[in-house]
Amino acid sequence: MLTLLMTFITLIFVMLVSYQLAIKHQSLTANSYFMASRKLSYAYIAGSMMLTNTSIDQLIGLNGNSYSNNLSSIAWEVTAVIPMVILALFFLPRFMKERFITLPEFISLHYDTVTRRYISILLILTYTFVLSPASLYLGAITINKIFNIQELLDFSYPITISFLIVIIGLIGAAYAIFGGLGAVAISDTINGVFLLFFIFFVPILGLYILGNSSFYQGINIIFHQSPEKLNMIGGVKDTVPFSTIFTGMFMANLFYWCTNQATIQKCMAAKSLEEGQKGVLLTGFFKLTLPIFLMMPGLIAWHIFKNNPIIHSDLAYPQLVTMILPLWMKGFFVAVIIGAVMSHFNAIINASSTLITFDFFKPLFLNITDHYLVRFGKLVSIIVALVSILVAPLLMYAPEGIYMILRRFTGFFNMPVIAIVLYAFFRSNYTSALAAKIVLIFHAFIYGIFILYLNFDKIFNINFIHCMGILFFIELILLEIIGKFFIVKKNNFVENVSKDIILMQWPHVKSVSILLIIFLILLYITFSPFGIANQSMVNGKYFFIILSILLGGLTLVILTESKYYLKCRK
Repeated sequence: MLTLLMTFITLIFVMLVSYQLAIKHQSLTANSYFMASRKLSYAYIAGSMMLTNTSIDQLIGLNGNSYSNNLSSIAWEVTAVIPMVILALFFLPRFMKERFITLPEFISLHYDTVTRRYISILLILTYTFVLSPASLYLGAITINKIFNIQELLDFSYPITISFLIVIIGLIGAAYAIFGGLGAVAISDTINGVFLLFFIFFVPILGLYILGNSSFYQGINIIFHQSPEKLNMIGGVKDTVPFSTIFTGMFMANLFYWCTNQATIQKCMAAKSLEEGQKGVLLTGFFKLTLPIFLMMPGLIAWHIFKNNPIIHSDLAYPQLVTMILPLWMKGFFVAVIIGAVMSHFNAIINASSTLITFDFFKPLFLNITDHYLVRFGKLVSIIVALVSILVAPLLMYAPEGIYMILRRFTGFFNMPVIAIVLYAFFRSNYTSALAAKIVLIFHAFIYGIFILYLNFDKIFNINFIHCMGILFFIELILLEIIGKFFIVKKNNFVENVSKDIILMQWPHVKSVSILLIIFLILLYITFSPFGIANQSMVNGKYFFIILSILLGGLTLVILTESKYYLKCRK
């Protein structure tokens, strides 16, 4: 009873505060509903982007992978800092200069309206049928594990999970539909603070219990008993081989952080370019520091339950939390988990609604008022939410861990989109709408038939992430060849520079970007056979390597900052 009461109180608190703050600072216009009036500060941007990304599939999926394998799956998280640096330095200035609301607007500018709508459809289908249902499903299984809802209600497992999905989905839908992006961003930030607490608290408490009431003994067990599980450099047989970082994974992360509507909509709603860049790079800092804590519970669960193994790796995190948290704190934790689910769910609903409203509905009614745009957006949000709720229960029959299933399915659309966008960036005045359409159809056919249906990657023992990378480069070549020999659109467009958004860059954007990349390299050295994943390497040689890289990085930053100040003095 106490657990349920804590859950209810926390949820109501976050919802009321978020809604009141959002309503206080916005009028009911399309710009305020879909883009938070373009007044988001860097703190709200970072909090919202981080929580949209740090969804329940990360908590469940990453810990499932660290429980069953090692830390190699962390590559999806920490290497995202490179695309985020690219977003801050290149993509965001371009998007804000042109005052885009949706990514397909950029596509329309460089290709044509048909290509724009085709990509919108791909994004909407993926949001509605894959990403949104996954967040609802994972939230449901976590709550069921902690509260034992199945036993409490005396339902079968499928009915229990379906019931929880409906409850979470309806609450989350109401949250997004009536509050808009402003309420979503504020609630994400509040939920983000709570989530940060548990991201740090769960592994700390887990280590304390693992070490028999000794935190340091728990650390000692993690470092000295099976240190190979601390290895971030995945081997050929691991879920995420290290080599995939340089092929499909980089492109997939580039898509997610630079072109995914649910992600970039937050930073494009910044009140200035400087605020947007600070928000993006602060998110990058979180992506380097939080994943270790995110995946640590899986390692702790492996040590605690190794004599009584967990049947399904996706249950490692919920089972550990159920064991270690006191009763009163479980309610608070469940509220935070529901908040994380709703944040991810809300972001996807809002992004889907924005795409449908601005890419399909508004072009049909050019003189439509903001009132009707918002009404239509809310109606679309309701439909998207209901479809996601209906699809989510089907995921309980998925044969693999949910995290890798999501990554596998997102490969269906992310490679052609990022290829088309990158090509437009580098060949901005020379693009082919025909080439873009052929690439989209080519990828859908090849990836859908040979990877998702026939599983060629498994038959020939090639990681599907490599397949994504191969397809990306093939599609870039197709864009160039078809654009060169067939119908070409020469874009002699005049940039629509926004006058109501401050486009001055953050002075320290380059130096902070360099520091983030240096920290990424240090992280990989630390959690590798050259560092703590190999006991014999924790010696002077290892620390000399770390010190050398750190000094080199600091030198680069000092040089960059010196050039900036000299330029300012001139």
